[in-house]
Amino acid sequence: MIPAAEAIRARRAAFLLLVLAVLAGLVALAVAALAPGGWSAAEVAILLCYLGAAPWSALSTANPLIGFAIRMGSRDPLGAVLPALRAARPPGGVPRLSTAIAVCVRNEDMAAVLPPLARLLDGLEAAGAGHRFALWILSDTLDPALAAAEEAAVRRFAEARAGRPVPVRYRRRADNAGFKAGNLMDFLDRHAAGHDLLLPLDADSEMSAAAVLRLVACMEADPALAIVQPLIAGRPARAAFPRLFQFNMRQGMRSWATGQAWWQGDEGPYWGHNAILRIEPFRRHCRLETLPDGRPILSHDQVEATRLHAAGWKVRVLPDDTGSLEANPPAMPEFLARDRRWAAGNMQYLALLRQPGLTAMARWQLAQAILLFAAAPLWCLILVLAVANAASGGGEGTPPGALAAFLLASWGAYYAAELTGHAEVLLKPALAARYGGRGRFALGAAAAMLFALLFQPVRLVHQARFLLRLATGGTRAGWAPQNRAERGVAWGDAARMLWPETALGLALTAALAATSWSALLFGLPFLAGLVLAIPLCVLTAAPGFSALLARHGVAATPEELAARSAPERPPGAARGEAAGAPASPA
Repeated sequence: MIPAAEAIRARRAAFLLLVLAVLAGLVALAVAALAPGGWSAAEVAILLCYLGAAPWSALSTANPLIGFAIRMGSRDPLGAVLPALRAARPPGGVPRLSTAIAVCVRNEDMAAVLPPLARLLDGLEAAGAGHRFALWILSDTLDPALAAAEEAAVRRFAEARAGRPVPVRYRRRADNAGFKAGNLMDFLDRHAAGHDLLLPLDADSEMSAAAVLRLVACMEADPALAIVQPLIAGRPARAAFPRLFQFNMRQGMRSWATGQAWWQGDEGPYWGHNAILRIEPFRRHCRLETLPDGRPILSHDQVEATRLHAAGWKVRVLPDDTGSLEANPPAMPEFLARDRRWAAGNMQYLALLRQPGLTAMARWQLAQAILLFAAAPLWCLILVLAVANAASGGGEGTPPGALAAFLLASWGAYYAAELTGHAEVLLKPALAARYGGRGRFALGAAAAMLFALLFQPVRLVHQARFLLRLATGGTRAGWAPQNRAERGVAWGDAARMLWPETALGLALTAALAATSWSALLFGLPFLAGLVLAIPLCVLTAAPGFSALLARHGVAATPEELAARSAPERPPGAARGEAAGAPASPA
């Protein structure tokens, strides 16, 4: 048998070769499309920008291709990338380790936070494992009135669960130093005695008891594991925007994460919630200092994973989303606000790349997080330069077939994860059945891909605008409370937010229309989303359109379809009134 270290080196070498092969193919197609007729200044600039943006496309192809091959060819694809899952005890046993379930809240609607927790606790108790868990609500709410209402809601929740095995406790900090990372570390320092494991949940998280018990079993099977991170799918959504976005995201993440887990091995990522952590190494190695300029680290999760890598602990991904959910932003404005927060956090990693003690893979994890956003300005420059080149006659010698091949290959590479994810479902009847069959799934996939084609250009331009402001000091980064309530978006609000994207789209479309109809035809797939940004924002938040998609089951998730066919829960159980132990402010 090949030693594990040699096997992972071989996998990483194979992955690198695949990335380089994809990258070479994309660059060759770019040269074939740009070189005929000689090189204009704009074409040289386009190629240089593409050389900067294409590595992300190559990664976006290699990871899901490997993952797709594993998921289609292996009898046990999850065990192939997470050995602890094969070694874990069979389901049904009582955990040996004690787990604290920690829910971080800040200005949240507790009526939305508590019911999923009630379902989780009910499931743990039904499995006979409730006495190995404790629930903690960790508040960073600063407003006294909101905090009082929050604490009262938790007290009622706990009183309704009095006499049940899982204790329910509430702790509120006087300040929110360090944001969520500081909240969790304060809990570990002050209140985690007696617990071996931590399950951090966000306010919009929902996990099943079976999913949680599987994570605990993995930690018990391999004492060297510090984190096991499952995938996180979107909770059933009525609003069209999250419904369409998360349908695509869910399929793509399965193949992407499987491929990445295959070659990253024990040095995987952490996404901050819906994961199981081993408390002792996390508390010892993941205490985050501020950046050199005194700012707190915002995107803490990847940094925490790299600290554990450096200390010799394993961080593994379980590429399965069964029983692990979160709520996605309800409309485009909230989604773009979250994108800005994530971009600000990931850009901070530039100051951390050269810190001592990190493994090569840890540095790569940080670099990959930077690339996720850094490519946005390059794609925007490519679009503007391509239109300028066409308008100036620089592309007259370009063969239409070569240009079409280049554009299709770039599109396929960019969306390889989603395309392979959709293909897996369509090729597996049992998986397709969870989505209501192949026909219903194909309709949802088509709608979600159309939405992605329209929305992604808007997202990239918005990211580029934000990064420019961030680099020039025009905005400050920070974590703010999130709006999670589904609501419509007024035309005026959409126009105020998206007028730059719309103006850019209209200007570039007009320039191509004045050049030639063929140029406009090639540009429309990339410009239509910008031109339609404002109506897309309004439409995907409109209650009527959202109801139409839901009524016809377009982009319905397995959880939504299962809820439709399940018998109604008793009113008390639905609100979480029939479950818990007394709350004790700590």
